[in-house]
Amino acid sequence: MYIGDPLARRSIYTPDKLAFIDTAPDQPLRLTYSDMNTRANRMATWLKSEGVGKGDRVGIIAHNSIFFFDLFFACGKLGAIMVPFNWRLHAREIEQLIRKVKPRILVHSWDTPMDAIVHHLHSVKDMPAFWALEPYAGTSKSRNLATVLKKTPADPVTCESLREEDTACLLFTGGTTGLPKAAKISHKQIAWNTFNTHLGDTQHTDVYLNVFPLFHAGGLFAYSVPLLILGGTVIQTERVDPKQILTLIDQEQATIFAGVPTVFQMMAEAPNWADAKLTSLRFCISGGAPMPVALIKKYRQEKAVVFRQGFGMTEFGPGVFSLPAEDAERKAGSIGRPNFFVDARVVDPDTNLPKPPDEVGELVLRGPTATTGYFEDEEATRSAFDDEGYFHTGDLARIDEEGYFFIVDRLKDMFISGGENVYPAEIEQALYEHADISMCAVIGVPSEKWGEVGCAFVVLREGKRLKEKDVIGFLKKRLASYK
Repeated sequence: MYIGDPLARRSIYTPDKLAFIDTAPDQPLRLTYSDMNTRANRMATWLKSEGVGKGDRVGIIAHNSIFFFDLFFACGKLGAIMVPFNWRLHAREIEQLIRKVKPRILVHSWDTPMDAIVHHLHSVKDMPAFWALEPYAGTSKSRNLATVLKKTPADPVTCESLREEDTACLLFTGGTTGLPKAAKISHKQIAWNTFNTHLGDTQHTDVYLNVFPLFHAGGLFAYSVPLLILGGTVIQTERVDPKQILTLIDQEQATIFAGVPTVFQMMAEAPNWADAKLTSLRFCISGGAPMPVALIKKYRQEKAVVFRQGFGMTEFGPGVFSLPAEDAERKAGSIGRPNFFVDARVVDPDTNLPKPPDEVGELVLRGPTATTGYFEDEEATRSAFDDEGYFHTGDLARIDEEGYFFIVDRLKDMFISGGENVYPAEIEQALYEHADISMCAVIGVPSEKWGEVGCAFVVLREGKRLKEKDVIGFLKKRLASYK
């Protein structure tokens, strides 16, 4: 089977290459590709014995660990669909999502709210079978998966009827309009995203440190799965620990690290920042929000770390844009240009006509890394794509004269003050230039005079003091008065 089972291929091509490092404090692991394939075969054999087949959903609620990858690659071998659930959600929210996707099996760790979830699911006709990853985990309805897997053979498992368009994974999008939608991530999308990642300068020799949650596209598919397909090494942490991240980069000679701006800020404030050695890094990727230019400069000046801004989303890619290292300073703040197999435009939200350079419009995307749609939601699938096949992101962007893209804000985040469009991200960028401000967020609030005005929420660095007039005075030197 040439699609859906990359570990089987890797166990032929590079069986003894170090594939995965799990830094779990209670059970650290170092696995070759042969080791990973054996684990995935064992998991697939067990799933098959439980009646799981092509198209069936298998859920997981757990902190980051090797078990996510065991389950993901096992489902690929069977043609089944892995569904990661966000453990941060309330039990009632998870219960609603379980009702939506109807998994046959739900695998979970000990530190998830399983008793509450089971309580909410009491009325579900086809309740999933609950399996605990650890011997000490579970509820009265959970069975011990760890013990069973030890007795399960690791025979090869394949699904010969699997095709590129078949769904490998369901990932839940942010629920801005009610219950989150489940985006269908196909095997085709994963393969083409790997091409884009490789052409964006990711090599089989790279060592990637992942701290993104594995229930998000950034955790599974931004670099981790593509690098395992390419034959590199993935280091996985259980949680975001800035001190641990700095230690691991040097200890394991990581060559690529990615995070959201908040993580990079936390690392720069960690107690071991001054002594941290980051010389093994070829580059860092920042995504998820605009990276403050002041923070980019701090990493460059103090640690000689080069940043590449990136942009991605669950329904497309997730790798969509990348800013190469040579443009990191010259085009600071840009997400770069579209990845190799991505067609991107900035259009008028009302007419779909392309916007000229430096005018703000909606970012739309087309290419083979697009989702095949939303699980059992034909209306949402239809509305996401226009007649030309472009996916509408809901992000406001602009293109400069050289073809570099800049994210301005979310279409729904923009507010209008006195007839002027105001983008919160632009104000936040200015606030981050203040030496005493650690974090900030800006929203629009009602105003009788102006319709809407901005309201900034500011977190100061430890021991610092600022008054409202100080912050407003700082902004007046950088932004138009209506902002």
